[in-house]
Amino acid sequence: MKHLKQIAIILAVSFAGEALHSLIPLPVPGSIYGLLLMLALLMTGVVKIHEVKAVGDWLITLMPIMFVAPTAGLISGFDSYRGFIIPIIVIVLVTTPLTMVVTGKTAEGLMRVEERKRKERRHNDK
Repeated sequence: MKHLKQIAIILAVSFAGEALHSLIPLPVPGSIYGLLLMLALLMTGVVKIHEVKAVGDWLITLMPIMFVAPTAGLISGFDSYRGFIIPIIVIVLVTTPLTMVVTGKTAEGLMRVEERKRKERRHNDK
């Protein structure tokens, strides 16, 4: 029963993200809205991490399987994009490290903000 509740929460947030996608006229996928909504719910405490952790972990273990079909499609359709392979490789080699750096710097910034908030709370509690 615990897992059904977790699946229901995750599906509800996913459907809400898709609903936001159809309501907001921006070129943002519904899955991104869903992820942002889940983040907001977790950060505000509306949804507790233990309420979605087990199913979330299970979904993460399934993630590699989701790449098998698209990879097979890429391999079988190689002739159609053969002429673009060098630009694609260059784009991947440039954007992957760039994304990693931006993500790391963003995480560091968020950690600094959180640490400042903790220090302020400790200072105010004294």
